[in-house]
Amino acid sequence: MSNYLQQKFGLAGKVALVTGSSQGLGRSMALALAQAGADVIINGRDASKLGAVVAEVEKLGRRAVGIAADLGKREDVQRLIDQAIAWQGHLDILVNNAGLIKRTPAVDHSDADWDLVLGVNLDGVFTACRAAGKHMLARGSGKIINIASLLTFFGGITVPGYAASKGAVGQLTKALSNEWSSKGVNVNAISPGYMRTDNTAALQADAVRSKEILSRIPANRWGEPGDMDGAIVFLASAASDYLSGIVMPVDGGWCGR
Repeated sequence: MSNYLQQKFGLAGKVALVTGSSQGLGRSMALALAQAGADVIINGRDASKLGAVVAEVEKLGRRAVGIAADLGKREDVQRLIDQAIAWQGHLDILVNNAGLIKRTPAVDHSDADWDLVLGVNLDGVFTACRAAGKHMLARGSGKIINIASLLTFFGGITVPGYAASKGAVGQLTKALSNEWSSKGVNVNAISPGYMRTDNTAALQADAVRSKEILSRIPANRWGEPGDMDGAIVFLASAASDYLSGIVMPVDGGWCGR
């Protein structure tokens, strides 16, 4: 890598926390940040699943640690951020990736499912942003990247809680950017398209819906977790210092249709 690329895109000396990084998109983004030079905190609810990803990061020559936390519990989120900062004494990059989805027609969507989805996808994101933001503002620098969704822009079908939460994540990203970008903290979001992950397993298995979805993607394929790597490194690096408050689709062209 040339000196120019190292200065713009390199993450040496940076510490990143990726929530929900024991598998799927989170794991891929954590490994991408490590390959760019960052030390990485791996997070998930199940502590037994963190070690494998920690080992993958360490094989890349970077430091890593696993911290289990339930992003649906505010006290767990605060503890996670506190421990992430304490690990190396600073936190430079926060990727709010953890999220869940409940597929039920709106008239049958229970209060419990609504509260669970909003608790993780929105309350957890705000709590993490607030805690990490306080630390980053005191240091005068930081990158926060929220993982939104195509349903930040569209309503979806039978996922009212998920659509509401991801729409709110887009607005929260803009609201925090308005307050923090002048103080050295960039807040942006990525909206993944239809990716091959556990969250979309039901759609992939539905022959009719899967065909409908694929027919609208100009790239003519579902996304893979690795398709997020370039966007996450870019938004975490100095190359994006003048970007704040954006919601970037990584969707194979879906939003252009």
